[in-house]
Amino acid sequence: MEAVSVGDVLLIQFAREPVPGRVKTRMIPALAPAEACHLHRELVLWTARKLTSAGLGRVELAVAGNTASPLFRQCERLGVRAVRRQQGGDLGQRMCHALAAGLQTHNKVILVGSDCPQIDRDYLASAIDALDGRDVVLGPATDGGYVLIGVRQVDVRWFAGVKWGTAGVFAETVARFERTGAGWQPLAELQDIDRPEDLALWRALVELEA
Repeated sequence: MEAVSVGDVLLIQFAREPVPGRVKTRMIPALAPAEACHLHRELVLWTARKLTSAGLGRVELAVAGNTASPLFRQCERLGVRAVRRQQGGDLGQRMCHALAAGLQTHNKVILVGSDCPQIDRDYLASAIDALDGRDVVLGPATDGGYVLIGVRQVDVRWFAGVKWGTAGVFAETVARFERTGAGWQPLAELQDIDRPEDLALWRALVELEA
């Protein structure tokens, strides 16, 4: 993976403003709203640290909510180069806008959420490498969504009308790739930290890093 060229890569992390009761809501009531918000903050910082330490390209943060949160200043101290507001209505519109904007200045754009701590340098590098011969790369999640999308070009039809937050997101998106003739490649399946049953994986990863 060391041969990856970094000059043309933009890594975008999507994150929400940390507001108790509005983030990690599927963890409630197993976690109190404040505990779920603390988990959210830890995952955002973990992801920012992984992206910036990978050394694979410029890292930016796209935020839903108030960009002035102290959490995002912490991300900047880790090496995030810019913090921007997400633009658009639903999640698909916001992702499409971020990817299209990134492609105005970079040849390859990789977008990840802040919920998958299994994403590491090798996973990111495999996505970047795959884009040498594909239009788009997609990292499936165990819950039926996806944890990463990487593009060399973007088509609004890949995102319009997708039922976000359901178990069919990955399959719906792949069907859109096929209908639009996009050359695409899947990555290995990873697990998001979204539900109480996912906490065991999170704790194990934290322990490994300690």
